[in-house]
Amino acid sequence: MVNKKYIYLDNAATTPMDPRVINTILDHFNNTYGNASSIHSIGQISKNILEESRKSIAQFISAKKEDIIFTSSGTEADNLAIKGVAYQNKNEGNHIITSSIEHHAVLNPYKELEKEGFKITILPVDMNGLIDLEQLKDEINKKTILISIMFANNEIGTIEPIKQIGEIAKDHDIVFHTDAVQALGKIPIDVNDLNINLLSASSHKIYGPKGIGMLYVRNQGKKENGIKYIKPIMNGGNHEKSLRPSTEAVPLIAGFAKAVELVKNEMKTEVTRQTLLRDKIINFITNNISNCFLNGHPEIRLCNNINVDFSCIEGETIVISLNIENIGVSTGSACSSASLEPSHVLKAIGLDNNQANGSLRITLGRFTTEDEINQFLETLPNVIEEIRKMPPLDNWFCCGNRVQI
Repeated sequence: MVNKKYIYLDNAATTPMDPRVINTILDHFNNTYGNASSIHSIGQISKNILEESRKSIAQFISAKKEDIIFTSSGTEADNLAIKGVAYQNKNEGNHIITSSIEHHAVLNPYKELEKEGFKITILPVDMNGLIDLEQLKDEINKKTILISIMFANNEIGTIEPIKQIGEIAKDHDIVFHTDAVQALGKIPIDVNDLNINLLSASSHKIYGPKGIGMLYVRNQGKKENGIKYIKPIMNGGNHEKSLRPSTEAVPLIAGFAKAVELVKNEMKTEVTRQTLLRDKIINFITNNISNCFLNGHPEIRLCNNINVDFSCIEGETIVISLNIENIGVSTGSACSSASLEPSHVLKAIGLDNNQANGSLRITLGRFTTEDEINQFLETLPNVIEEIRKMPPLDNWFCCGNRVQI
């Protein structure tokens, strides 16, 4: 059992469920138990909740209700988008463009598609994590069927130029997919203004339940404006426009919709509040801890993300030491925590293995208080000082040519 005073600063990995969302889910678990595909009264109650939830989530990103497909997660949504477009359009082309800092839910499907003969271009990023738009244009050819670039990075917080990418894709009649798992609820999203054709998102990143995500599919089933039908990657019934067969988890979907409603009402205030706390942490580290380097763009980044390389220290050692002090942070993506390999994101922005292994990710959330940040900042310098007193690792990086924050 985690101590009640535990300071949780790993909200990019997952967020605690909002009590208001929990109440919504419990209510539906108790009362909305029918199968939404059943035509009797109990089933139709579930059907109505399902469609109202779909409408609410669609409106949040300025989409049509019928273009929201519910999945079990952001990972499934990414797979459905990527493989669905690839399989349906392989006769028109086999070339796909992505970036080097995508989540594994995007990069690993591409590895599988490469084995099947698809050509994958992985765009590099600069030291801040941004792709080069001119290079993107140069890589497009007649066989390019999909561009997939994440909205904002889960490790370093950098926000990509999504609007410009969408315009490039539209000009070349290419489907544009973005993994918006980290962006939803922190950045206003209008899929029409941004020319997004496919968008993946997940409930548990916005204080909703785990086990439910969604994929936005523009004009599902039509060929208007260069939007091509995506092929299902699972076989079954006709649920979710036949793109995602399985009985819908209505209580979880209702919880997702409640989470979206709360984010919609509170996003402006929360973004301002978390940005102030984020900058407070960055400024404190700048002024009080030597040999530290900010990873990711200094300005074009998520409101809640701080990723810092602490020179000459292993990030995991910091995580363990802070955990002893009842503070939870991470070294990067939770999905990669079991791997001994350095972060592919940090290596993509130019860090070597030691630098990447010395980085710490601090991510804030709705329930993070200023008092908690003050406690964290009071604890962190002592933790870093104590660790730096330990015998250094062989060949460990110290400062090098990086620009100190």
